[in-house]
Amino acid sequence: MTMSALGEPCVLLKLGEVVLKGNNRELFERRLQSNIKASVKDLDFKVDLRQRHGVIALFLPEGSGVERADVVAERVSNVPGLVWIHRAWRVAKDPAAVTKAAIELLADREDVRRGVSFAVRSRRRDKRFPLTSMQLDRSVGGELNDIYGLPVDLKNPQLVVSIEVDRDEIFVFTGGQPGQGGLPVGTSGRGLVLMSGGIDSPVAAYRMMRRGLRVDFLHFSGIPFTTSESIYKAYALARALDKFQGGSRLWVVPFGKAQQSIKASGQDRLAVISQRRLMLKTAEEVARRLRAGALITGDSLGQVSSQTLQNITAQDDAVDMPILRPLIGLDKTEIMAEARRIGTLQISELPDEDCCTLLAPRRAETAAKIADLKQIERRLDAEELAVQLAGSLQEYKLQV
Repeated sequence: MTMSALGEPCVLLKLGEVVLKGNNRELFERRLQSNIKASVKDLDFKVDLRQRHGVIALFLPEGSGVERADVVAERVSNVPGLVWIHRAWRVAKDPAAVTKAAIELLADREDVRRGVSFAVRSRRRDKRFPLTSMQLDRSVGGELNDIYGLPVDLKNPQLVVSIEVDRDEIFVFTGGQPGQGGLPVGTSGRGLVLMSGGIDSPVAAYRMMRRGLRVDFLHFSGIPFTTSESIYKAYALARALDKFQGGSRLWVVPFGKAQQSIKASGQDRLAVISQRRLMLKTAEEVARRLRAGALITGDSLGQVSSQTLQNITAQDDAVDMPILRPLIGLDKTEIMAEARRIGTLQISELPDEDCCTLLAPRRAETAAKIADLKQIERRLDAEELAVQLAGSLQEYKLQV
């Protein structure tokens, strides 16, 4: 039930890097608006989006309660390009109405009963409003101090009452939750993620989505020599990541027979790097078909033998397309912390029969020579094999 003094609940969104985009800002804002609308389109009520200067306001149907505002806030908190999400109250542009709303906003709060320190911080986007920001702070803050007896702390308050004077209304709120930051998905092009079932590649995918790339997911399965477990795991990871971009697509290449061919080449120590190069060649062919402009991997420098500087250089040589490695300077602890935060760690830690188990030399090469790798590829006719593998591509529709 709507509280009379507080007006109507709504959600206020603060933009980050988008506001720094100069003449291109409008393009970024339009993409961000589209992504926000997509994140709430399947709700059973309509959300009205209104763009303001550096702020997006989401208004709910008349008579909506705070529960709907909570649902909307949770959805949009996963949309890259937003830095803060506030569950706010929309009140009339009248100083008395703002004061009443602020008083009611603090009623029955446990922290207020404990006597926390507070401050009122106003922002006046509409300069026609009769009170300046400082005058509004003092007026509302004085009333709150009189009623609740809270100590004022302007430098480091435990509770902040925020007031934002906009064109048509005033927003009143306390607190908020951080957004994903970054750029709106779709503003930086399209990429293709080489998605294993491990911890690293999902985090790499998230980091690139946060930089504005829309990504597809490509998984190499050991079928017919392994079970479908790794596909199920890749599917679960793609679903978990879909909340950040929507409309995700998972593609799977059966890779087992190609791995057997590499193993039969007799170059045991080079098998892992040969496999990685073939995966990249196949991914490049798939990316061209999907009109993606870059490949994305979860490589972290020195983490495993295939990720030494020499081996990474050898992998780069396999393709012409750029390979983005957003985790290159992170250690495993940092990557796991991010995986936990975005909700993929628990999935990644599930057991599965990864295709890499088919090639497990007793001693892996840490400084592969490109000439040796190319000799193996000539025997395998790797370029043609990559085209054939890309032709066996299967799409797995996500049920979200």
